[in-house]
Amino acid sequence: MKKLLMSLICCLFVTVGFSQTQAQMNSDANATFQKADKELNVVYQKILKEYKDDPVFIKSMITAQKLWVQLRDADVKMMYPDREAGYYGSVLPMCVSEYKAQLTKERTTKLKRWLTGVEEGDVCSGSVKIN
Repeated sequence: MKKLLMSLICCLFVTVGFSQTQAQMNSDANATFQKADKELNVVYQKILKEYKDDPVFIKSMITAQKLWVQLRDADVKMMYPDREAGYYGSVLPMCVSEYKAQLTKERTTKLKRWLTGVEEGDVCSGSVKIN
């Protein structure tokens, strides 16, 4: 019985010691999004540098990226439409940041194709460089 009681007390201390507040979880999720956004911007800048001699592509890339940001924000609004205060609870900032991070990571993965290139013979490579 003593061992059981000691185990329960230890579990309680461990659980309390490692618990996070919702504000901390919101902050952590935002930091994850900021990290993903920073990586996206690094990839974007590398593409602009790599393709600097192709002004038609650069113009299209800038337009596409601006529109993607609008689409990302619209997707977030679709996932979490404006509702009355408190509808989603205190987790809303965390959920929004996590969703934005997910969408941003997907975009980064897609854009990296312009840096890695495609194998010769890909007839549908468009503006992606051939290796």
